Amino acid sequence: MRHVAIVGSGPAGYYTAETLQKAEDIAVDVIDRLPVPYGLIRTGVAPDHQSIKAVSRRYEGVALTDNVRFVGHVSVGTDVTIDELVELYDAVVLATGAPNDRPLAIPGADRAGVIGSAAFVGWYNGHPDFARLDPPLDSAGVVVIGNGNVALDVARILAKTPAEFAGSDIVAHARDALAASAVREIHILGRRGPHQIAMTPKELGELGHLERASPRVDPADLPDEGDDAMLEPGMRKSVTHLRSFAANPVAKPVTIDFDFFAMPVAIEGDGRVQRVIVERTTLDSELRSHGTGETYAIDAGLVISCIGYQTPPIPGVPYEHGRGRFASDEGRILPGLYAVGWARRGPSGTIGTNKPDGARIAEMLLADIGRGAGKAGRAGLDSLLASRNIVPVTFRDWRKIEAAEVAAALDGNPREKFTSIEAMLAAIGR
Repeated sequence: MRHVAIVGSGPAGYYTAETLQKAEDIAVDVIDRLPVPYGLIRTGVAPDHQSIKAVSRRYEGVALTDNVRFVGHVSVGTDVTIDELVELYDAVVLATGAPNDRPLAIPGADRAGVIGSAAFVGWYNGHPDFARLDPPLDSAGVVVIGNGNVALDVARILAKTPAEFAGSDIVAHARDALAASAVREIHILGRRGPHQIAMTPKELGELGHLERASPRVDPADLPDEGDDAMLEPGMRKSVTHLRSFAANPVAKPVTIDFDFFAMPVAIEGDGRVQRVIVERTTLDSELRSHGTGETYAIDAGLVISCIGYQTPPIPGVPYEHGRGRFASDEGRILPGLYAVGWARRGPSGTIGTNKPDGARIAEMLLADIGRGAGKAGRAGLDSLLASRNIVPVTFRDWRKIEAAEVAAALDGNPREKFTSIEAMLAAIGR
């Protein structure tokens, strides 16, 4: 029997398990520090994008196969070390994703009211690490830094009415706080221009259908329309949305302003955020942004930085600090140790990008380990955890947690998520 441990139960982890479970004589343990599976699907994907979250049903199918099991509420690095896993399993795959925010390296970034997108998204999605974040929503102005889909998600969630969250799984504390929010002016800052955004057409198009919010683009920021022909089709559709926002401004109580060619250079305030100083930029021939020296200020009580993510280092595992990912040779880190998904590539691609990545790493490690080395595998892990009085959460336990969340949901919503590990464990009688 060959034994494989996958650390992380998000898309990369389960896509890797999906390929592995089809092999003969193999047992796969998917280990996660939370009592609940699915990682980014549960706590990263926007709560009003239920069609994307539905992919979890595919992962459930993998988890219910005889040779795959979920080992929840076990922290690698605390409850068990990487070295111990490598000793127990023929292969260990790090599928930990990139859950940490890249730091915003400008003066004032440490002021109260400056929040990274991982924390803010985790807050409205009910991640136990961020459930008590309590972001300040008592000012009219918010600055969102970044020109990708995460920035769009953040702006859209801030702008929606309570009724627009029907059918979503936004958690109660966020739903209540947003209903009482004073936010009326949302600025999305991007260092470059409309042709350099990383925003997809679907997410941009959603902004044009909000009940009380209107997206706005300065026509002067748009390049000549003929230049759009050089763009790939998806990007062309995205820019078409921006052109529509510029041409058809609609007066609504909440505005979402796209500030292109805008680089935040300082965050000011007396004890907390009160304004963001922005420098106008220009692009060189290689489309790199440069400051012009011209600045302006945006009044804001909240700044949300959506400038990317990084994988947290693990002691003893080679790491590329500049790229925020584990150091590997196409996925091989050390003998018996592999990386997949964002932990391997860095935060790039979509959820679907992890499917071929997971399949490739699975096939690689199967070739590497051959018939296996007769290691202890899951029996060895169970023995080690029992010696430390650690009782993992099983997939059967998770389904009890899920049933309790579904039972607590508001009418029309899929679930009301537990937002603390204690509440999750209480649902299974611990």
